[in-house]
Amino acid sequence: MAELAEPEGPVDWKERCVALESQLMKFRVQASKIRELLAEKMQQLERQVIDAERQAEKAFQQVQVMEEKLKAANIQTSESETRLYKKCQDLESVMQEKDDIIQNLELRLEEQKQVRIQEAKIIEEKAAKIKEWVTVKLNELEVENQNLRFINQNQTEEIRAIQSKLQELQGKTVSCVSTPKLSEGQHLSSLTFGCFSSRAKSPPHVVRSEEMSKMASKEPEFSEGKCVEDSATILSYSASGLYTSLIYKNMTTPVYTTLKGKATQISSSPFLDDSSGSEDEDSSRSSSRTSESDMRSRSGPSSPRAMKRGVSVSSVASESDYAIPPDAYCADSECSQPEQKLPKTCSSSSENGKNELLEKSGYLLKMSGKVKAWKRKWFVLKGGELLYYKSPSDVIRKPQGHIELSASCSILRGDNKQTVQLTTEKHTYYLTADSPNILEEWIKVLQNVLRVQAANPLCLQPEGKPTAKGLLTKVKHGYSKRVWCTLVGKILYYFRSQEDKFPLGQIKLWEAKVEEVDRSCDSDEDYEASGRCLLSTHYTIVIHPKDQGPTYLLIGSKHEKDTWLYHLTVAAGSNNVNVGSEFEQLVCKLLNIEGEPSSQIWRHPMLCHSKEGILSPLTTLPSEALQTEAIKLFKTCQLFINAAVDSPAIDYHISLAQSALQVCLTHPELQNEICCQLIKQTRRRQPQNQPGPLQGWQLLALCVGLFLPHHPFLWLLQLHLKRNADSRTEFGKYAIYCQRCVERTQQNGDREARPSRMEILSTLLRNPYHHSLPFSIPVHFMNGIYQVVGFDASTTVEEFLNTLNQDTGMRKPAQSGFALFTDDPSGRDLEHCLQGNIKICDIISKWEQASKEQQPGKCEGTRTVRLTYKNRLYFSMQARGETDREKLLLLYQTNDQIINGLFPLNKDLALEMAALLAQVEIGDFERPFSTPAGHVTNQCKANQNLKQVIEKFYPKRYRDGCSGEQLRQLYQRLSTRWMALRGHSAADCVRIYLTVARKWPFFGAKLFFAKPIAPPSSGNTFVWLAIHENGLSILEYTSMRLMVSYVYKSLMTFGGCQDDFMVVINTHSKDSPTEKLLFAMAKPKILEITLLIASYINNSYQQKAAVHHLSAPALLSARTQGPQARAVGSQPFLSNSRPTKGPTLL
Repeated sequence: MAELAEPEGPVDWKERCVALESQLMKFRVQASKIRELLAEKMQQLERQVIDAERQAEKAFQQVQVMEEKLKAANIQTSESETRLYKKCQDLESVMQEKDDIIQNLELRLEEQKQVRIQEAKIIEEKAAKIKEWVTVKLNELEVENQNLRFINQNQTEEIRAIQSKLQELQGKTVSCVSTPKLSEGQHLSSLTFGCFSSRAKSPPHVVRSEEMSKMASKEPEFSEGKCVEDSATILSYSASGLYTSLIYKNMTTPVYTTLKGKATQISSSPFLDDSSGSEDEDSSRSSSRTSESDMRSRSGPSSPRAMKRGVSVSSVASESDYAIPPDAYCADSECSQPEQKLPKTCSSSSENGKNELLEKSGYLLKMSGKVKAWKRKWFVLKGGELLYYKSPSDVIRKPQGHIELSASCSILRGDNKQTVQLTTEKHTYYLTADSPNILEEWIKVLQNVLRVQAANPLCLQPEGKPTAKGLLTKVKHGYSKRVWCTLVGKILYYFRSQEDKFPLGQIKLWEAKVEEVDRSCDSDEDYEASGRCLLSTHYTIVIHPKDQGPTYLLIGSKHEKDTWLYHLTVAAGSNNVNVGSEFEQLVCKLLNIEGEPSSQIWRHPMLCHSKEGILSPLTTLPSEALQTEAIKLFKTCQLFINAAVDSPAIDYHISLAQSALQVCLTHPELQNEICCQLIKQTRRRQPQNQPGPLQGWQLLALCVGLFLPHHPFLWLLQLHLKRNADSRTEFGKYAIYCQRCVERTQQNGDREARPSRMEILSTLLRNPYHHSLPFSIPVHFMNGIYQVVGFDASTTVEEFLNTLNQDTGMRKPAQSGFALFTDDPSGRDLEHCLQGNIKICDIISKWEQASKEQQPGKCEGTRTVRLTYKNRLYFSMQARGETDREKLLLLYQTNDQIINGLFPLNKDLALEMAALLAQVEIGDFERPFSTPAGHVTNQCKANQNLKQVIEKFYPKRYRDGCSGEQLRQLYQRLSTRWMALRGHSAADCVRIYLTVARKWPFFGAKLFFAKPIAPPSSGNTFVWLAIHENGLSILEYTSMRLMVSYVYKSLMTFGGCQDDFMVVINTHSKDSPTEKLLFAMAKPKILEITLLIASYINNSYQQKAAVHHLSAPALLSARTQGPQARAVGSQPFLSNSRPTKGPTLL
């Protein structure tokens, strides 16, 4: 058998045993499972049996109880069924009567309640109106009282200052020069100014006139009183800061520099001593650590290469690199900017394999701290510090200074593309590169060092009105940071702080998913793990941009969360109707159906006029205080709408409208709210599509002229106006006018000030639909006439001047040099030149506010701003194309300077000029003659005309103090000269007048009264600063002789320096390359002279740029036609003077 079993092979009994054991274990497991199932089944059956037994016992007990009740029941009654039935009917009739009585009493009670409620509402409304009116008046009286106290204190201080100045000036006399008399028979052609000379070309830098000393004998007298008065005026000038701070954002004098022939603003505030960093301070603050680290780094293997590089470019640095203007170097030259970039260093985080450039070196121009001049320095950016040396060869030495860069530093570009302002914690530095590309490279490297995570290194704060803004906590990739968020359009920007101008980044919201995160199941430990203690009480919104990871925003309050959730959802383009207030949800539903007119949503009470107040705002607002303000705003709108407009008491509506709209300008979050409230209050529910009260439309017209709501409320407003526009009804006309206002506001942007009294009166008392330009204001000219010009709520100064020039037949301001000025609301002799982008309505409103604050209770409501149109920039080339009107206005402007002593001429010439003006304004002189009976006719009229001419056209300093006999002689001489002009036309007299006046080299210049401070003047207490087309000239105070003149090319820096006017001159001399001049002037005059110089420089720059664009044939044709052009240029262009319907100027 053993032999038979051998072919089958040996059996592995061990494996067989293991297999059998495993099978046995499986069987045992299955058996245990079967036992468990059986046990569970048995237990279930036992429970069912127990439950059945319990139910049986309960049923048996219930049967026993029923049996006992049946035994105990006694169904026998003592009364019959009929008797019980009658008694029941009697009781039911009594109850019915009682119910009827109760219902009658309830109805009567309800009627009495309604009557009492109506009476209470009427009384409450009257009390609210009275309270509101009393409150407003009390506030106004309180403000007026405070202003009066403030004005009293200022006037007291000014009186003290004037008294002290008069005491200082007492005993000082002004040397006066006698003026020889000229013969009366001398003709006008032989008259010359004492200081008239042909205007010669100024040398490149300083022009000193020695010939002017010969003209002292022909100069007019200046009384001592005049000097004292002007010197007191310069010290007592009020800055008039209230008005100026409203037109210009703050009453600060800017600082300009001249780069590439163009005036560029480098600072909006005056320089301080350390505003741009002092060389000595920077040098002294260079730490030993920096010097040692630099020496160690240069002593390494790379030192020979650094020294070789420094020596190779050392010849480039000029020995006199002090105060070299930026445009002295060619941007295309290789040696102008020897860019030497240090080796690149990796950034701290190199996960994506990209290296950021953190080191750089090269030439830059730095403005010095004391002299405010440009110095050319070699800058090295390394190790988070910006070092500067005199030249590249000096890098082995101690640096002249260093700038510490930190996270608090900011970079701001100037007006041009080559200057940058670097602001640190202690100083502000101004740096200029030789070309825009070089500056961009420096900016990128500096931004890398400052770790500003912006796509564009110079990305300023985004333009546009933010929909929402606030301080939030942003969480992404597990890291949280507290940032200032601003939602503009469909992009969410976030900054380090509210004051920061450079966004750290942005999130594009279009087609992003925005939702609130439910954190009810989170624990505080989850948010405290990072050590920032982000408690679970915060609300969380998550933003899922398209193809990007989620970003979480942690918000502290529910009001803020609701506001952000709604605005983010709208910006993402979602039509989710479950976010926002009830009003916003209804608007979202209307947007989904594209505003279907037949929809029942329009009839919802929330969208229709309501006599009752609102309990909650119509829009989501970020704080409880704003919600309370929104409810008050609705009450103000109700008071405005419900109270009838009465002309004698219209101040009530004016104060309501101004207060409501001022609140919305102060808190932009309420602008959507008031627009929605007015849309609601201008819609009736019954009958369908009936417009609301007319006064609601008037307030809406005032509102949309100031600002517009955001989407989707702007869509709702436009749809609402379109549905109600109808030229046949008063409501429809206001709706059409509102449509115009919406278009104009979209075109020119929002306003800055609340509507003025004039604007509200024009809107309330007459329908503005009938006029394309519903408002109008007179513009005064120097010859005493005015032109009424129309405008609307969004008209800018530039548009206003275009209309004015069309009506008067004048050239554009860029060609004529004319500008629009306003008077000062304080009543002082100050003028404010208006920028082209300011809105006329804002100017009028701000002027009214400033006037009310500075002069409270003085003819309130009657004083209005006075607009004057006169020449500001005069160029000799303008005379070729002058229209007759421009010549006439220039003549009267020159006469105004002559009367006020700002034009040098002797008495005889002043008399000749007055005669010319008399011939222009009055005509031929009517000489009195005797009749045969011996009576003298026209004597009174002739004397009256002569007196009027002397008062209007003869200098004050010559006629003051004249005796009666001297005045009679003056009248006689004037009549003689006036009669000599008989038969001359007004145009001839204007031409002769301007021809003679233009012989003065500074004709058309603006003179400023100033006191030199630095360098110390020798005997010149006061001077005149003359600003003209060729530059800045300093004239003597008494004789107006030229002392020194500077062309604009030599002006390096000019503007405010503390409380004085500063000019830095480039003298091109080796000994003293720059000269710093300081003049004591009133702050408004410093601002005016600074802006005037900048305008002259930039205007000349634009003219040169226009000339460069001319082609070669055009230049050749201009040369060949030169004589003809000169011949034609001497004649006035008649084609430019077209007739107008307005008042004539001639």
